[in-house]
Formats: sequence, C-alpha cells, structure tokens
Amino acid sequence: MSEQTVMDRLEALGIVLPNASEPAAKYANFVEVNGLLFVSGKGPSGKPSGKLGIDYTTDEGYQFARQTGIEILAVLNSALGSLEKVKRVVKIQGFINADPYFEEHHKVLNGCSDLMLDVFGEKGIHARSVLGAVSLRDNLPVIVDSIFEIEV
Repeated sequence: MSEQTVMDRLEALGIVLPNASEPAAKYANFVEVNGLLFVSGKGPSGKPSGKLGIDYTTDEGYQFARQTGIEILAVLNSALGSLEKVKRVVKIQGFINADPYFEEHHKVLNGCSDLMLDVFGEKGIHARSVLGAVSLRDNLPVIVDSIFEIEV
C-alpha cells in the first residue's frame, strides 16, 4: 500500500485550496531563506470582523484558525507548485483578537495546528506560540504566520 500524499489527505478532508490571497500591504506573501519558507500573516477567508470572547466563541475561533490554515496552504502551494515539497511545519504563531478576559487562545489556534497535522501527518508537528491582541488589522479575529522547511 502506498503512502497517502498531501493532496490525497486534502481530498479526504474535503478541502479545495483557494487561490493564494495577496498581501494586505507592501510586503511579500512569503520569503524563502536557506530551505525555510516564511509565510506572512494570514487571516481567515471571508474576512470576518470581531473579537473572541465578545463577538465569537472559542469554537468559532477554532474554525477561523482552521480557515486561516487553509489560506496558508494556498500560499505554500502557490510558492512551491506542490505541497509535497514541504518537508516539515516548523512553527505556527497565532495572534488572537480577544477580549482582555479571554483565556482560550490556545484552543483557538488548535484549529490551525490540527489542520497541519491532518494534512502533513508527522511532518505537521510544529513549535507554536499564541498571543492575545488588543486589535488586529481589519479587526480580524485571528492572524497566523508560519515557517516551513522545504525541499530546495
């Protein structure tokens, strides 16, 4: 039996990658340095607006973080021509636009982390940090930036 490809896993998850979104300002969507691909901060599709703990629940935040992960995958696919060139998810850093009393930032970012594990298997295990933010661009509920080891 052959090993499942990343595209097989995406199909099994019912995920169709969108076109890579463009940067929101004057910066690169990604930068490759010495076998690492740094993906600029991405937010969820549809550009929802609001704060976790006020406008959205933790479960809704989880889905936003998952959608953000799909946006990241779209950038990777565009940059590399194939997600099979990802050798490892190195780091995921999430910024959660939240009420000052919100305490479930880690549960929100699990939406992106779980997606990376589902898509890349063991190569999806990564280092991670998550921060609460008083505000984010366009009042997005979640922004995630990420680092990947890639085939060069």
